[in-house]
Amino acid sequence: MPAPGPGKGCDKSGLAARFALFEALGPCRFAGWAKGGEVYRDPWGLGFAYRYQPGEPMGKPVAYPMIRIMATEEGQSGNIYDSVYYNLTDAECPLSHVPGVDAGLTRVFLPEGGEIRPSTASSASKDGGLETFVAFDETHLYTTPELRRMYDTTSRNLLKRKAEGTWYLETTTMFAPGENSVAESTYELAEAIKEGRTRRHRLLYDHRWGEVADLTKADQLRVAIEEAFGEAIAWQDIESIIDEFYDPRKQVADSRRYFLNAQTSASDAWITAEEWAACGKAEKRLVDGDVVTLGLDGAVRDDALAVVACRVSDGHIELLGAFQKPADYHGDDWRVDLQAVDALIASTMQRFRVVAWYMDPPYMQELCDKYTAEYGEQMQVKASQGRPLEWWTNRPRAIVSALERFYEAVRAKELSYTPEYDLMDEEKARAVTLKAHILNARRRVSRSGITISKDYPKSPRKIDGAMAAVLAFEARGDCRAAGVGDEGGGFVPIRLR
Repeated sequence: MPAPGPGKGCDKSGLAARFALFEALGPCRFAGWAKGGEVYRDPWGLGFAYRYQPGEPMGKPVAYPMIRIMATEEGQSGNIYDSVYYNLTDAECPLSHVPGVDAGLTRVFLPEGGEIRPSTASSASKDGGLETFVAFDETHLYTTPELRRMYDTTSRNLLKRKAEGTWYLETTTMFAPGENSVAESTYELAEAIKEGRTRRHRLLYDHRWGEVADLTKADQLRVAIEEAFGEAIAWQDIESIIDEFYDPRKQVADSRRYFLNAQTSASDAWITAEEWAACGKAEKRLVDGDVVTLGLDGAVRDDALAVVACRVSDGHIELLGAFQKPADYHGDDWRVDLQAVDALIASTMQRFRVVAWYMDPPYMQELCDKYTAEYGEQMQVKASQGRPLEWWTNRPRAIVSALERFYEAVRAKELSYTPEYDLMDEEKARAVTLKAHILNARRRVSRSGITISKDYPKSPRKIDGAMAAVLAFEARGDCRAAGVGDEGGGFVPIRLR
């Protein structure tokens, strides 16, 4: 249950401490559905009682709870354990009166057996733990191999007592892209689940953030901060946070991460998360009969393949399909389902009026030949007369020009897409994939100008959707230059020469 939650200073560690205390002493495991009238009373005579309503889930304590709280550095117990210790030792806290609790600075022994123990990378490196709950605090700081091994070892230990309903919690501020932290890998897992690229689905990912298109407008920034903090805004000094954003000595990306809990971009990102977010238009969607161009990029073997449509009239783009190697597929023999690609293309041709289609032939030349034979003649704008669909991205000047056209359109908000939070199911998954591929692209300087690539050659972070979008948008530009397309969609006859 990873939980980036709201921004910095929102008591995420305090929330994790409350979960740890409930795991240790409360009715934290499912005990059936209430018929109504059943009563839970604390077993220590402290006066707490709760009467269940009909249909409510009832709880029971876990047998011999073993709670581990992870800290990032030696000599530090961490914010979570500090809060646990305070609640079990301060006389004003009700739980400090539970008999039989032995709370120390390095461990807590529980009255019916079990314990709460803070740990660091070195002390958690040994196998053999029998944890029922693990709290990982500030996982955006888990960037070293030692800390990642600690995370892997401790979370793996939970399988040893699975019958008890074991689980873990991550709390974190939004990660810095490219640091390969545990928080970043968990975010990528959540994205893979949303996109349907992994068989795993038992993950609750709670992320609250604020968006602001123009940081120069303090009223917009204030609304975004309030959205990011939620109820925690009550104990924040919002004016001081705004001052932090406008302090020229501070990095804007860091302020966005810390106080808006928003996704930021790597220093060499081609398009930043903020730039892409500003192009989202919830009210725009592709509809049947639209005049569109297509872009197709990728490979059919051990990689990914993406198809993007772009409406000629206004530059609205949509990922129609992405066929990507699943995140949990470990072999090198994965292949794109070409029958599924054929079905997607056939339905696209029926749904829209496709006037141009550019695709990059390397790694899928046979597929390019097939679609050229089937659809090439009906394209009103062609990559070349003999090869109407083939648009080779290995031409330095041509690809630099196409990338620049797309990038400037993003900067000027002259293209749009439908944000994932306005979509459902398969459409939502496709929008998430397109966003990921766009933000995965890294800027590279060549002799001819700016090009893009993955962050490193064998990276699992794909950019095929980004390149397909560039090809579709480039085809759209060529159509506009040729006078093909109109404002309303549908077929537009032109004079052929």
